[in-house]
Amino acid sequence: MRHVYRCPLRWADLDQLGHVNNVTYVDYLQEARADLMRRLFPERDGAAPGEGLTEGVVVVRHEVTYLAPMPLRFRPVNVEVWVTQVRAASFTLAYEVFHDDDTAPDGRLVYLRAVTVLSPFVFAQERPRRLTDVEKAALETYREPEPAWRQVTPRLAPVPDAGAFHYPVHVRFSDVDAYRHVNNVVYVEYFQEARLRMMREISRSSGEVFPTVVVAQADVDYHRPLLFREQPYDCWSQITALGSRSITIEAEIRDGATVCARSRVVLVVFDAATQRSAAPSDRVREALLGVLAERVG
Repeated sequence: MRHVYRCPLRWADLDQLGHVNNVTYVDYLQEARADLMRRLFPERDGAAPGEGLTEGVVVVRHEVTYLAPMPLRFRPVNVEVWVTQVRAASFTLAYEVFHDDDTAPDGRLVYLRAVTVLSPFVFAQERPRRLTDVEKAALETYREPEPAWRQVTPRLAPVPDAGAFHYPVHVRFSDVDAYRHVNNVVYVEYFQEARLRMMREISRSSGEVFPTVVVAQADVDYHRPLLFREQPYDCWSQITALGSRSITIEAEIRDGATVCARSRVVLVVFDAATQRSAAPSDRVREALLGVLAERVG
C-alpha cells in the first residue's frame, strides 16, 4: 500500500530557470513523510511529545534522483510514499513525485524518485532508539518490495583537504527545527550554497563562465546534528568526476575534525533554450579538467 500526499506548489519554489529548485523537492518529501506518519500515528503512538515517529525521527540518508524539470503548475503535485525496509532501529521510505498525465507512460509524468533512511530518536536525551513492536506493525502496512529503480550507493567517502574549496556554513535561526537541530532539508541547501560558491571561484580563476547546470542525482549521509551557534561550520567541496555532459561534486560539512554530513551531487550541463542536456564548450571543459586534475591527480 502507498500513501499519496498532494503537495501545493508555490511561486517561491522556483529557481532562475523557472523550475522547482532541487532543494525544494526534498522539502516536498519531508511534507509527504510527515503526513504519512500522522496517518499512521494520529495519537502520537502513546509517546511523549517529540518521541513518537510523527515527530521523533531523524534522517540518516537521502538518495534523490531527478528525472525531469517541474515548471510551476497551478495544481498540487502528487508525492507517493511507501515503506521498503523495517529494521530494529531504522526504516526506509521510497517516494515518487509526479503529476497525472494521460500522455505520459503509465499515466503519470514523474519528476523525481527518492529513498530516505530514518531512525527513531529521543530528542530529550539526544540518542537514537529502537522501533517498538507497535511502530513496526504500523509501518509494515505500507511496506512494499524494494523498487527496481533504486541503485544503492555506498556510504560517501571523506573529502580530502588538499585542493578542496572552502565555504563557511553560517546557521540561521530559521534553519533550526523545534528540537534545536538544523532541519535535514537545510543541509541540502548548504551544499547547494557551497557548490555555487565553488562554481564562482572556478569561473574567476579560469576566466570562463561556469555553464548552466541542473541536478540529476543527490545523495546525502547525515552523521552529526548541526546546531544554531555563532561560529560557522566548514564545508569542503571538490569536483571528483567529469563526464561528457555531467559534473560530479562531493562535499562534506565538518565541525573541526568531526564530520557532520557528506554529499555527492551529479550535475548535468543544461541548455535553457532547448531545455535539454548539452556538452560544455571545449574551453570550459579544459578549465574543469584542470580543477579535476588538481584535486585527484
